[in-house]
Amino acid sequence: MNYASSLRLTAGLAGLLAPVAVLANEPETLQTILVTGRADSLLKVANAASEGYVGRDHFEYRPLQRPGELLETVPGLIATQHSGAGKANQYFLRGFNLDHGTDFATSVDGIPVNLPTHGHGQGYTDLNFLIPELVQTVHFRKGPYYADIGDFGSTGAAELEYSSQLDRSLLQLEGGSFGYGRAVFASSPQLGEGRLLYAAEVGHDDGPWVNPSDFQKVNAVLRYSREALEGGVSLTAMAYAGRWASTDQIPLRAVAGGMLDRFGALDETDGGDSKRFSLSGKWYRESDAGHTEVQVYGVYYDLDLFSNFTYFLDDPVNGDQFEQFDRRGFGGLKAHHTWKYDLLEREAESTVGVQVRGDHIENGLNHTAQRRLVSVTRADTTGEVSVSPFAEHKTKWADWLRSTVGLRADYYAFDVASDNAANSGSADDLLVSPKGSLVFGPWAQTEFYVSGGPGFHSNDARGVTTTIDPGSGAAVNPVDPLVRTYGAEFGVRTLAVDRLQSTVSLWWLDLDSELLFVGDAGTTEATRPSRRYGLEFANYYTPTDWLTLDADFSWSHARFRDRDPAGDFIPGAIETVVAAGVVVHDVPQLGGFFAGLRLRYFGSRPLVEDDSVRSGETILLNAQAGYRFSPDWALTVDVFNVLDRQDDDITYLYESHLAGEAAPVNDLHFHPVEPVSFRVAVTGRF
Repeated sequence: MNYASSLRLTAGLAGLLAPVAVLANEPETLQTILVTGRADSLLKVANAASEGYVGRDHFEYRPLQRPGELLETVPGLIATQHSGAGKANQYFLRGFNLDHGTDFATSVDGIPVNLPTHGHGQGYTDLNFLIPELVQTVHFRKGPYYADIGDFGSTGAAELEYSSQLDRSLLQLEGGSFGYGRAVFASSPQLGEGRLLYAAEVGHDDGPWVNPSDFQKVNAVLRYSREALEGGVSLTAMAYAGRWASTDQIPLRAVAGGMLDRFGALDETDGGDSKRFSLSGKWYRESDAGHTEVQVYGVYYDLDLFSNFTYFLDDPVNGDQFEQFDRRGFGGLKAHHTWKYDLLEREAESTVGVQVRGDHIENGLNHTAQRRLVSVTRADTTGEVSVSPFAEHKTKWADWLRSTVGLRADYYAFDVASDNAANSGSADDLLVSPKGSLVFGPWAQTEFYVSGGPGFHSNDARGVTTTIDPGSGAAVNPVDPLVRTYGAEFGVRTLAVDRLQSTVSLWWLDLDSELLFVGDAGTTEATRPSRRYGLEFANYYTPTDWLTLDADFSWSHARFRDRDPAGDFIPGAIETVVAAGVVVHDVPQLGGFFAGLRLRYFGSRPLVEDDSVRSGETILLNAQAGYRFSPDWALTVDVFNVLDRQDDDITYLYESHLAGEAAPVNDLHFHPVEPVSFRVAVTGRF
């Protein structure tokens, strides 16, 4: 989607950044904030080097195989997949295998996407409902240093904001390899004193799998908004439905022995379907004295997921397929107010806010065979409520010194009604988390940042009340409702070289325990305390108006902190990520031609505590080329995995049992990257 070369943020985002302009001795009148690529004007604004904004110019020319890959605009983040296309991505960042979203908080238009006490995994983050052409900005912040970020935010957070107004209506038709097809229509006509944004998406994809995924999805967005210099209001509805067949990770021995094709499946009845419907309203007001914003939201979500990762390990007759289901309604309130004033003749601002969320959840785990019920492992009805007030204060002490101090309290209450009375119960917990940052500079267009503070993630409510393992019947210990994390960061942001933004971050993060509810087993698995630290180096360069280059390097060191003969490596912990891209666009001598290349390196990872077995590395090179025939029409060709490498999207080491084997085998299980493929899109604007 070809927007103007510089995008105006919504008045709401401008209102969010306007108070900070006061700290920079700029006029207090609301300014137009322009974001082009990875916003290169965050001096005197950001609280950490690892904070950033990504505008549409940065991902307009970015080939995306899956909507969740939009999060890879966050430096150092990997979004991959180990199952069917309709399932949530698997995420990696800062020494973490985040599973499907634990410890990384994601929101779309202010609505949290992470789902606590989920049937498949804590913090499950499914972005298949996302329509990338509508995303205007991605605001990312890493580390537990921000008072307005709570649960799941220890490694970081990303806030994706949809546009309220499009330059012109959009019609895009796509087709490509492996039965891929997609159509998107979006428009935002004037309606009275406001704008009506409406968009619809339909898509289909079989993938390269021997058992076609037949992924079918439908998306829709409807928004009415009224915006003015002094404030605005919006009402947004979203709807999504998808269904698919899964080719899950497969054992290496089955492929090496010729039993299974690299893109084959051992259980062709795996798959699922999912639905998501949401309604939200937002109101904000801006004045010289401050900023106020209130948002309310409600969401209905439904997932049925069939998987088989161990084949005949537990049940040699029926097989090990299991069904996880999750049906929930959740809603919440987010509100904050910011005052701007003088404190001891220093420019200052204070913010107070509150976040409230409640989930009513019905989920469970069933043993199935070819999607037919064999037995019920567990079924639960859960109520989960959180109330989180926070406060933050910013002061500009001198032209070269700014400070931010914050305080957040998180109260959680859980109530679980299980099919086994021994696993029912109620619990609550409270954590108070101080935060802080110091910013020095700028000198020579360079700032220095020091940030630190505790964070947390919530545990699955079922793990908080479970006393009997639903599979084995053995006694187990309930886990803590909230798990404390501690983090700190030192960083540098520089614009000393014209048109180049570079950031360097040295970070550290401790977890008291990586306690986790394992949805695949219906029980809680307590892991050990851990420590991670690392280095991130991010660069975004626009040497000319028609050339953009970016290059990010991330390195992480992750270890358990206690002593154990098994070893101290954390299985699956990401270590090295390199992401780089080059885009040529709007070159006068080339007419409407544009093109780009993107490289993603996902380094080797330990798969066992003693580091005796490691995954391979994954290298993907994607390309895009296109031509604008006129301001109204364009043709785009995306090519994925240009080098046609046979790498793995993800790799695991665990025990499984194939039909006909005398005993279980501890083996590598992998999900391959898709082979070289292409997609062609025709885009019209009117």
